[in-house]
Amino acid sequence: MTRDVAVTGIGMITPAGIGANATWQGLCSGQSFSSARDPLLAGLPVDLSCPVREFDACHHVPRRTVRRTDAFTHFALAAAQEAAADAGLTPATADPTRIGVVLGVASDSFTGVEKVCDRLRSGEHHLVSPLFLPRILPSMAAGEIAAHLDYRGPNFTVTSACASGGHAIGVARDLIRSGTCDIVLAGGAESGRSPVTAISFARMGALSTRLHDPAGASRPFDRDRDGFVLGEGAAVLVLENLNHARARGAAFHGIVAGYGASADAHHPVNPHPDGGGLQQAVRTALSDARMTPADIDHASAHATSTPAGDVAEARALNRIFSTAPPPVTALKGSLGHALGAAAAIQAASALLTLKHQAIPPTANLDHQDDAIDLDIVRKAPRSARLRTVLTTASGFGGANAALILRTP
Repeated sequence: MTRDVAVTGIGMITPAGIGANATWQGLCSGQSFSSARDPLLAGLPVDLSCPVREFDACHHVPRRTVRRTDAFTHFALAAAQEAAADAGLTPATADPTRIGVVLGVASDSFTGVEKVCDRLRSGEHHLVSPLFLPRILPSMAAGEIAAHLDYRGPNFTVTSACASGGHAIGVARDLIRSGTCDIVLAGGAESGRSPVTAISFARMGALSTRLHDPAGASRPFDRDRDGFVLGEGAAVLVLENLNHARARGAAFHGIVAGYGASADAHHPVNPHPDGGGLQQAVRTALSDARMTPADIDHASAHATSTPAGDVAEARALNRIFSTAPPPVTALKGSLGHALGAAAAIQAASALLTLKHQAIPPTANLDHQDDAIDLDIVRKAPRSARLRTVLTTASGFGGANAALILRTP
């Protein structure tokens, strides 16, 4: 059986646009999609966010489903439907019992929890919906995709903080390699726009407080960065056994060539200062892909825009690519931080980078930090001859994920 796993479909819902093509155009514009005074965060010391705009869930999901589910599930369903259509999946071309769904979601919907807590405090427990629990469970996004698209293979969610989407794609790839599935829809979905999420990150000092300049708040690798901006969205890839994809005449966006995962084993929330765990994940991905650092043409960095995190990641990349680091971009300057969906959005964007042979710029990188010695693309897209892209992700608990994507 071939080791290669192809990507035959892409679906994206992000602050840059609805759909993969719109997202790509938004990323290439080099602008930030952050704004202040998010009504969902009203009254908090930091009310910045990168919301998904002009998204009407009822255009993508049955109205009854919209009423009983939350935003992260709406995004997941819309992205999955786009990906499945892009891949040309139909009951006639694929056995639904051999199609799985694996999503990365970092946490439950805190917005729903807040509403229930308010009702319990006011003695209105009889008003709590009997569907409240399935509404907020992270696993329900994958479950809803399976139910709506009739995919009856393995179905579950990977939860590893901000590395969730990367791990989900890696685990899905392994399900196909093992022969368990022919196809897996994999990716991530999240909405960080809740008061509980915002105040928790604000109290940690992880959020940007650049309230006077919301569009410039998310500044990966910039010397004036002071934290990230909460984002939201989803990205779903259709991963498929290469022989199966060829047999049904599917077009390929790329190949998932390598996957690596590791733990810092260092601190609950802070990355290891030298990026040791991330280095291990990248080296594992390189070994899995049967590549060397010299084979990587471009790196899409996790780069949340926190002072410590960006430096740790830069150190990791410099140690891996000790002679000539490839050009780097950081999408969170444009999109903010979509938490559990972020790594999946990076992976989908990396495939579009391979398609267009251009690297989108890092928004808001005006003055590169002197401690970060990398070739970072900024101001405008950079045309390049690209065959391979490395994407990296890190999360609370010291979780790290690395993916290597290559042209077919």
